[in-house]
Parts: sequence; C-alpha cells; structure tokens
Amino acid sequence: MRNISDIIEGYLKAIIEKEDNGTIEIKRSEVAEKFQCVPSQINYVINTRFTVERGYAVESKRGGGGYIRIYRVQSNSHKELIEHIIAGIQQGATNTMAEDIVFRLLEEEAITEREAGIILAAVDRTTLPYPLPDRDVMRARILQAIFMTLLYKEIE
Repeated sequence: MRNISDIIEGYLKAIIEKEDNGTIEIKRSEVAEKFQCVPSQINYVINTRFTVERGYAVESKRGGGGYIRIYRVQSNSHKELIEHIIAGIQQGATNTMAEDIVFRLLEEEAITEREAGIILAAVDRTTLPYPLPDRDVMRARILQAIFMTLLYKEIE
C-alpha cells in the first residue's frame, strides 16, 4: 500500500504532466485539505520529491496570496542533462542525491535499468566505507567518471 507522500507526489506529477508548459502553481493549504493532512506534509513531499536532482525547480511566495510553483526542467538532450548533473556534483553527492540523479536519468531514458542498478551499487553507502564528508566526495568522483563515460558514449 502506498503512503500519503507517494499519493501526493503522484497527484502533483499528474497535474504537471497535463500542463503544456510543465509548470503548476498550488496553494499548500488547499492540497493539504484535499488529502486531509497537515500542510507540513506537503512541504515534505515538495522538498524531497521535487528536487533539482529529480528534474524540478520550486519557487514559493509566502503570505496570504502565497503559492508554490513547481517547474519540470527539461533538458534538450541527454548530453546537456549529463553535463548539468556533472556540474551539480562538484562538491560531493549524498546517497539520496545519487539515487535522485539515477532515477532522473532512468526516467529520461538516458540510462537503462541495468545501468541504473550498476551505478547505484557502485556508489551505495555500504560500498563506500569512508566517513563523511569523504564518502560524499568519493561518491561524486565515481559518478562523474561514470557520467563522463556516458557523455563520450553519447557523442559517438
């Protein structure tokens, strides 16, 4: 059985997909009321499921007429997407960031399910028995090497 966060995520993604421009504007309180949950649950879903690594940008305006705007960020090519990801992990990559990045590459069909499994196994916290922040730096270096290989393969 899916939990409330999965249901809210699915609902928001379905609305985004219906929009021609890939953008939605919501009121946190209205979505919370629809799902009979606290508004902080909506914040949690947006902060964890609609991240840059997953291909979304979020902006919000607080106050009485406030809103949360969620954009689906589309890249023009797999090459552009991979270059953007490499640039975004220069300082390190957490396990969650790595999972989100791989999920996005899989979703955009830049990698296969098999490649996704291999990448995740290579950068899992159990594979990298180093203390933080060394582990996140090592994970980013491994991801960069893998993505550079994918990038050059894409160019061929």
